[in-house]
Amino acid sequence: MRVPLSWLREYVDVAPDATPEDVLASLVSVGFEEEDVHGFGLTGPIVVGRVVSFVPEPQSNGKTIRWCQVDVGEAHGGVRGIVCGAGNFFEGDKVVVTLPGAVLPGPFPIAARKTYGHVSDGMIASARELGLGEEHSGILRLTELGLDPEVGTDAIALLGLDDVAVEINVTPDRGYALSLRGVAREYAHATGADYRDPGDRAFEDLAQPTGGFEVAVVDEAPIRGRVGASEFVVRVVRGVDPSLPTPAWMVARLQLAGIRSLGILIDITNYVMLELGNPIHGYDLDTLTGGITVRRAQPGEKLTTLDGKERALHVEDLLITDASGPIGLAGVMGGATTEMTAATRNVLIEAAIFDTVTIARTARRHKLPSEASRRFERGVDPLIPFVAARRVADLMVELAGGTLDEAGGALFTEVFLEAIALPREFIPGLIGVDYTDAEITGALQQIGCEVTVDGDGWSVIPPSWRPDLTDKWTLAEEVARIDGYDRIPSELPLPPSGNGFTPLQQGRRRVSNALAAAGYVETPSFGFTTAELNDLHGSASGEHLPSVKLANPLDGQAPFLRRSLVPGLLQVAHRNLSRGFTDLALFESGAVFLPAPGVVYGTETVPAAAERPDAETLARLDASIPPQPRHVAVLLTGARVAKQPGQEAQPFDVADALDAVRVIAAAAGVEITVAQTRRAALHPGRAGALSVDGVEVGYVGEVLPTISADADLPGRVIVAELDLDAVLAAAGDRVVAGSLSGYPAATQDVSLVVPLAVTAAELAAALTEGAGALLESIRLVDDYRGQGVAEATKSLTFALRFRAPDRTLTAAEATEAKLGGVAVATERFGATLRE
Repeated sequence: MRVPLSWLREYVDVAPDATPEDVLASLVSVGFEEEDVHGFGLTGPIVVGRVVSFVPEPQSNGKTIRWCQVDVGEAHGGVRGIVCGAGNFFEGDKVVVTLPGAVLPGPFPIAARKTYGHVSDGMIASARELGLGEEHSGILRLTELGLDPEVGTDAIALLGLDDVAVEINVTPDRGYALSLRGVAREYAHATGADYRDPGDRAFEDLAQPTGGFEVAVVDEAPIRGRVGASEFVVRVVRGVDPSLPTPAWMVARLQLAGIRSLGILIDITNYVMLELGNPIHGYDLDTLTGGITVRRAQPGEKLTTLDGKERALHVEDLLITDASGPIGLAGVMGGATTEMTAATRNVLIEAAIFDTVTIARTARRHKLPSEASRRFERGVDPLIPFVAARRVADLMVELAGGTLDEAGGALFTEVFLEAIALPREFIPGLIGVDYTDAEITGALQQIGCEVTVDGDGWSVIPPSWRPDLTDKWTLAEEVARIDGYDRIPSELPLPPSGNGFTPLQQGRRRVSNALAAAGYVETPSFGFTTAELNDLHGSASGEHLPSVKLANPLDGQAPFLRRSLVPGLLQVAHRNLSRGFTDLALFESGAVFLPAPGVVYGTETVPAAAERPDAETLARLDASIPPQPRHVAVLLTGARVAKQPGQEAQPFDVADALDAVRVIAAAAGVEITVAQTRRAALHPGRAGALSVDGVEVGYVGEVLPTISADADLPGRVIVAELDLDAVLAAAGDRVVAGSLSGYPAATQDVSLVVPLAVTAAELAAALTEGAGALLESIRLVDDYRGQGVAEATKSLTFALRFRAPDRTLTAAEATEAKLGGVAVATERFGATLRE
């Protein structure tokens, strides 16, 4: 919300020497967020000039310029020669002249300069050049604004261009602050300054319409039991002149508030909306057929809105209609057939209160956010429409030459504000400040609440403009806000001695730190994906698996919670490749969501925030959400070693992903074995299952080229994903960093011939089992198939390292341990030593 300070001063006493930063600081103290300060960006001298004469001079480029003589007053040098390319002004016109030394928005400094054979001693300005709008077809003629100032008058002050606006962020629950009325009230709360409510007009003082225009609300399908329109007021102003200029002060204020001038009639409705917070719509009365009915759309109805688009209507859309059909989307945008134009002579003014949910859904359904819908969906003061309608009518009489007609119409329901019970000790106990009774009641009365004593507490009726005050917690927030957040103590609770990260948290951190130290970049991603990607990457065979579907997804095309981290890494890789980063080593550690088949989740009701749930309630809540284990995944694509002089590029392959798996295993304190496997998303023959103590915990492999292409990744993509919680659970209390032996190791190799069906992992497990405790490590170093090896067999060579913790091993002891492993391999797989 942008708030021009000159406008703010009309409703609250702002100190004459208060800067925009001072005003923002005051508004921040009552809970608003500071955004920016906006001005016109002008510095003088910018004055009123009178065109004494001009001579048209055609140019060789086809353009005709005017060599003008402009009187800017004796104090500013009298008559000056100025070159101007516009042709919409006449001799005797009073215009705005920017003299040398002035600066226009941009910034655009003005200086005397030679152009088209003359020295132009200044510039005659258009509205756009002054920052008053987008109109740039010609010079700003002051007579068109109804102004006839003295020559030499300061044009900046004359046009209100010395004003500035402060911008604050208004949260959705504080829609009342989307108006000068609301912001001025909040400034008064912050500073104690006197406040003058622009909506404070007695009902009987508004000269209510006597009837004569039929208005009806027919809502047979209310949302949540709430009728679409609870109040609807229309006033009639006749004989307006839409060609009259909008006053300069109003144009300047609207421009600073972020709304461009669109003509006197529309400017007035926008001005009152900003002033009082009630959106107003004006109709060309002569284009209406019969009275107005507010109703829901019927199947198949369409409406062309003011932006020129024809919109297919939904049966939940609330419409403004006349006898001809729909003429507006209630609370969102009017229709094109009844809009106010240059031909309008009689205006029907509408001020209403519409259901917040209805307006919000309509605006989102049609992707049509507007200043009106922004206010209606947050809630408008139900007591303001009569004031707003009359305020618009008064301005149209004053500024557009109209006459207020007694005819009109109104429909409204009684405004009932339910009292809130507020126990005496509730707010001090919740906020942690020893507020006195006077401080509590004073703060609530200051924001407009009616407070009466009710037993050991108070009964509080919130003001009509505060629909967000619904319970004792929101009242507590107001007391804290008005009294000052600085009174709330800032004390961090001290943790009990000895507490810190749990073993599981420590393990997760070790794994992440180890991967980062190994050169991988952590890239957290959103946990949303599609059912197809969940099936593809979340299962080995690609079969359909249950997934959690969100009721209100951020992206309608990805409404499911992920079963795997790989889809997110693929998206991150694509985004990086599109920006020129081709060599990527990424990892992510995060939760995945694995609902069990046939189980319905989310059925438990969350208890009230002020009540601590018992163990049984917590158990039910835990059971009502799907399992969410934490996984860790890596993705590699591009080159491990970039091309350079004397070195060809070395692309990432599965071996690099296996190195990442070993990094994870070392950080977790487990041994992870790899066995060949098949997965729907991975290349056949380039996929491995990862296991800890015989339990599968993940996979590693190269993504199928077709799947890489679908993800817009042109090169080879290698991935690995592990159930990190399962890995850390298998580690248990194992010491990650073991002690080092001071005795030397004995190394030996062994080559065994086995059938092709025997995997290296199986053979390594047999050798490990048979070799016993002396075997410190085993590593596959060769896989040979060919001459010298029988058909349907292969030769696998392992490097073995033996070590004893208490002595130096002899070669005989190492050989004996090796042969023990060979014996188990022979018994289990028929392995033979290769000669």
